[in-house]
Amino acid sequence: MPWKVSTDMSEREELVARYRQGESMTILARAYGIARKTGYKWVQRAAASEPLTDRSRRPASSPTRTAATVEQQVVDLRRAHPTWGGRKLHHRLAALGVADPPEPSTITSILHRHGLILPATAPSRWTRFEAAAPNDLWQLDFKGWHALRAGRVYPLTLLDDHRRFLLPITCLPDEQGAPVRTALTAIFQRDGLPWAILCDNGKPWGASGSGGLTKLEVWCMQLDIRLLHGRILHPQTQGKLERLHRTLKAEVFAQHTFLGLAHAQAACDRFRATYNLERPHEMLDYATPVSRYQASQRAFPATLPRPVYADEVAVRRVSGKGTIRFQHRAIPISQGLAGHEVGLRPTAVDGTFDILFHPQVVRVISLTTPTASSS
Repeated sequence: MPWKVSTDMSEREELVARYRQGESMTILARAYGIARKTGYKWVQRAAASEPLTDRSRRPASSPTRTAATVEQQVVDLRRAHPTWGGRKLHHRLAALGVADPPEPSTITSILHRHGLILPATAPSRWTRFEAAAPNDLWQLDFKGWHALRAGRVYPLTLLDDHRRFLLPITCLPDEQGAPVRTALTAIFQRDGLPWAILCDNGKPWGASGSGGLTKLEVWCMQLDIRLLHGRILHPQTQGKLERLHRTLKAEVFAQHTFLGLAHAQAACDRFRATYNLERPHEMLDYATPVSRYQASQRAFPATLPRPVYADEVAVRRVSGKGTIRFQHRAIPISQGLAGHEVGLRPTAVDGTFDILFHPQVVRVISLTTPTASSS
């Protein structure tokens, strides 16, 4: 039974005192509910002037305990990258040359000891998809906005869906289409063209009305890039980018308020270098994105190509109002295509035509329904 503490002295001291007065250890052990061996142990300690408190059962040495220097490296890495878990930290320590880095479970224990574990989040419930090869699909979006000492910053992010390679982050003062196009042009000139870009339905890339196209969508079509849109109110469609944005917020914008765009841009550039060159990625078997990424072989053209249509396709120029004239009718197409030539390709259904811009079908019209006005 456990020892109890009395008001005058501990029961251990009491036992020792009574034993010294001549009482039998057999009787004392029975009275205090202990083994005779335990009673003699306390008598021997008292004779050696040792305290009668319980001794720590912790071993004098712990050969498997993480070295203090390595534990400090774990703490420093976690503080620099608060979203990295035990596995990422384990692989990063190995990459830094730490011999026999602690196992992920040990690192998690270290993080708990230092109060560095973030609250757990609910696991994803949707099915993940992945593009088949690098540059097949890039994900594009703004990471909301963040306050500067004066004004706001809107970080524009692009992520390769297959290899999680983070293309340059561009810090913009707003979400207007012209600055986005300028930023994308610089990235395309440096890194080449993807085959498709996935974005949401907001401006400046969202659809401008039923069947309409934005100028940014039209520009991507000229570059033979398919601009895809996620389902409305389903941000998980761009789950990889949403996850990136949480990391960017935690490691950059949650820790600083920047003086201006240049200050924020420098921080985003440093984050990107860490993300691509240092951060182990679970979906890449803890390799870094830069070690798996291959640049696009599709170069940005010096001039935008004009569309070329087959002989059986009727060609019309879209007016400033976003309409064309065909078979004595004014047919609405899209104001985003104003000034461009589109093609009308007959389908297997009589009176129905595909509206083409470059090789992509942008609309399907039927001349047997009152969707177009007669002249």
